[in-house]
Amino acid sequence: MTGKNQGINPTEPRRDCTGAQKQGRPFYSSKFHKISRILKRALDIILAASLLFLLSPLFLSVAFIIMLSDRGAIFTADRRIGYGGKEFGCLKFRTTGADATANSPVTVVGDIVTRSNLEKLPQLINVLLGQMSLVGPCAIPKEELPRYGEYAYAYIAVRPGLTGHWQISEGVNYQNRVSLDVEYLCKWTLALDFVIMAKALAALLSRHALLPKMDA
Repeated sequence: MTGKNQGINPTEPRRDCTGAQKQGRPFYSSKFHKISRILKRALDIILAASLLFLLSPLFLSVAFIIMLSDRGAIFTADRRIGYGGKEFGCLKFRTTGADATANSPVTVVGDIVTRSNLEKLPQLINVLLGQMSLVGPCAIPKEELPRYGEYAYAYIAVRPGLTGHWQISEGVNYQNRVSLDVEYLCKWTLALDFVIMAKALAALLSRHALLPKMDA
C-alpha cells in the first residue's frame, strides 16, 4: 500500500461525519457522549458475559482439543491498538502448530476452527476486560495507524470490535474497510450495533460458514 489514504474516498467519510455532527449523533454530541459510551459498555458486558456462559462448553471443548493436538498454547495474542491508543493482546484460538513461525501452515484443528469462525471466540474475554467492544472498527496493529492519516482517529476514538461493518459488508478490501470504519463511528447508534450483530450471527450460523472449503 503506497500513500496513506490510497483507495479511500476522501469525501464520503468526511461528509458523513459532518452530517452526524449536525444531527447530534452520540459520539459527537457533548450531551449524549458519556451516556452513549455507558450504554454501549453495559451492552458489551452483559452480552459478552452471557455468551461466554452459554458457549462455555464449546469454548472449553475447542481449547481442550487445541491443547491435546500438540501440547502447545491454546491462544495467540496479537498486539493491537485500542481505545485511547493503548495496545492490548487481541486473543484468538491458536490455529497453527505449537512451534509456529510467521509462515507456518494452519493445522487440521486450526482449519476447522477458522472455517467455523470460532477462532475469535476468545475475544469475548477482551470485551469483558474493556479492551474491545462487540461491534466497532477493525482491530489493527499500532504500527499500521499512521497509514490512515486523518482517519486514524476512528481506530482510537472507540474500542475495536469483535465484529463490525468491515465483516458483514460484501467485497471489502484493505482500503475501503477504512471508509466503513469511519462511517460506523459517525453513524453509531445502539440500533446499528444490534443490526450488525444480527447479520454477523446469521453469517456464523449459516450452513455455508460451516462447510469445508471447496477447491475451484
